[in-house]
Amino acid sequence: MSNKHTINRYKKTIEFLVNVLPPPAVILDLGVRNPFSEIMEANGYTVYNTQGEDLDLMPELVNNHQVDAVTAFEILEHLVSPFPILNKIKAKNLIVTVPLNLWFAKAYQSKTDMRDRHYHEFEDWQFDWLLEKSGWIIQKREKWTSPTDAIGIRPLLRKFEPRFYVVFASKE
Repeated sequence: MSNKHTINRYKKTIEFLVNVLPPPAVILDLGVRNPFSEIMEANGYTVYNTQGEDLDLMPELVNNHQVDAVTAFEILEHLVSPFPILNKIKAKNLIVTVPLNLWFAKAYQSKTDMRDRHYHEFEDWQFDWLLEKSGWIIQKREKWTSPTDAIGIRPLLRKFEPRFYVVFASKE
């Protein structure tokens, strides 16, 4: 794990996941295998990952496995349109984290990696509407801050302003 901020976010995410979908459960985690995939497995989950396919162009990949839940931890903001993939998911449970729009910072823009760009940073109500329009019923949600040790106004604001939004939703 890269730093204490990532470790803290992973800790909050696994606590939320265990609370809403206790292990053992089978999960399709959107995105390539990553350190959090290993954390989920260490906590008793069976985890499948997508393989880096363009989920904007191939949203049907969400149904390649029979799973208890689909997770998307900081993935949907990288899609031009998250609606098609959210709408196609046949699993009954969805656990998602997305970055919230910060009034004091612009959306993340990578100058070097085309795949690491944020097309969206959401307001919580916008993301709720997106989930509802794609057929999901929100069961639980939380917001988390993302403090840093840097000095300045923006780092100070990050201690108080929520940066991440986590949602557990279900379909009937």
